[in-house]
Amino acid sequence: MSAVDFVQADRFRRKVASEMARVFSEVDLLLVPSLHDEMLTITNFTGHPSLTLRAGFIEVSEARSDWAPDPRNPLPKFSPPRRVPHGVTLIGRLFDEGTLGRAGIALERAFGVNEERPPGF
Repeated sequence: MSAVDFVQADRFRRKVASEMARVFSEVDLLLVPSLHDEMLTITNFTGHPSLTLRAGFIEVSEARSDWAPDPRNPLPKFSPPRRVPHGVTLIGRLFDEGTLGRAGIALERAFGVNEERPPGF
């Protein structure tokens, strides 16, 4: 990474951190889609804690990927469809992992997924 790239990355990190400080002056937690690049940028650039948890289950008839499909290697299809977990992510205030954990436990209970286990576990 060149010095110019480093300075630009640091400026971007500072802008993200500043915006997150503003947001967290108004809310305790953010509930966001799991593992999306935009959300990973927040936690990777600022150090805000995050927790990904199950929100329920969905049936899928083919594998899914966030990457662009490769026509030479198509994603597998499932017959019968597979039941797979669907998740959400919580992002918390800096150094406030306790609130994040308590909210995650409460949400899994409210969603009714806290007792679900895959076969064999």
